[in-house]
Amino acid sequence: MTEGAPTAPVCVLFVLALEKYMSVENPELLKTPLFSLHEELGAKMVPFAGYAMPVQYPLGVLGEHNHTRAAAGLFEVSHMGQVILKGTDVDKWLESLIPGDIIDLKENHIRYSMFTNEHGGILDDLMITKRKDDLFLVVNAACKAQDIAHMQKHLPDNITLTELTNRALVALQGPKAAEVLSRFAPNADKMDFMSYQEVQICGATCFISRSGYTGEDGHEISIPADKADEVCRALLNEEEVAAIGLGARDSLRLEAGLCLYGHDLTPDTTPIEASLLWSISKRRRAEGGFPGDKIILEQIAHKNHTKKRVGILPTGRAPAREGTVILNSEGMELGKITSGGYGPTYGGPVAMGYVKTEFATIDTEIFLDLRGKKRPAHVVKTPFVPQRYYRKNLK
Repeated sequence: MTEGAPTAPVCVLFVLALEKYMSVENPELLKTPLFSLHEELGAKMVPFAGYAMPVQYPLGVLGEHNHTRAAAGLFEVSHMGQVILKGTDVDKWLESLIPGDIIDLKENHIRYSMFTNEHGGILDDLMITKRKDDLFLVVNAACKAQDIAHMQKHLPDNITLTELTNRALVALQGPKAAEVLSRFAPNADKMDFMSYQEVQICGATCFISRSGYTGEDGHEISIPADKADEVCRALLNEEEVAAIGLGARDSLRLEAGLCLYGHDLTPDTTPIEASLLWSISKRRRAEGGFPGDKIILEQIAHKNHTKKRVGILPTGRAPAREGTVILNSEGMELGKITSGGYGPTYGGPVAMGYVKTEFATIDTEIFLDLRGKKRPAHVVKTPFVPQRYYRKNLK
């Protein structure tokens, strides 16, 4: 394959990274409720976060990426953690572990936030839904055990934590996704962005939320495990819907400028360094009261952080992979690429990474060490492809 060929780098983040793990035949790997359906659909299964997951289907990563941008893609994300927190002042308690504003969150609405450590670093990022009597959390697969242990360590007697191990989770994403889902759940297409409701699909009580990881409009659907196969087959029977694997999920989220935990977010990066200031409300900035608050609030007030996550456009066709060293014109190291590859919709290589703060200004020229060669690039604003989340006032 020639350097920079568009078909090669699309899923390299997964294909190369996953080669170091055990075979999917290894009995230690966990299987989701949809494992048999993936095999029936001809998916290439790979180990991911301890689970056997589909990286691509016969349509291929490029085809799956383009289909999601044009119509609707169905992604399984059952490996992620689903948790219920319940008790008196549970929203106030959760705020003691995160910098997000949960007390002021409206019922049946969702907020993005993160667990932080005493140094202000990000332990995980998560989605939090305020329901009538509890909080519903969705956390990353690779972090769910540590997240649950972290919450349990600080859990007061009046609050209970329940991990939902009997539910699957899928995401229906793309410009046709809401239209398709509304055939099964009337008014799903009328939901606000970052809102939640419970609906009946194929006789199953499902939790649906309107958000997504692709930059497209769409919904996440939490389904009872014993009904997941039936619900997903029904969705896949709609002509607009195709099954989508981890490879296209990664290229879609990268084009949308969205972070991947363990790559763009780590315990050594703060929300401010990660360009996630928008996720911390004015009240939380004023009050603090979460792990690492002094460091994070100091960074907000004095802009004294030394690195920042930025979008990066390499010149030419050669993609910049994770770990690629970023340089200035004199060859001094400025940081490293944390996510990178070919953007099929963008039509060229795209990347994100951390650079010294003084080099984080849009249009700043930087250089990438690609196979020992110094290649030009420049800092850009993300997303690389316009996000198309649903907004009522735009309708």
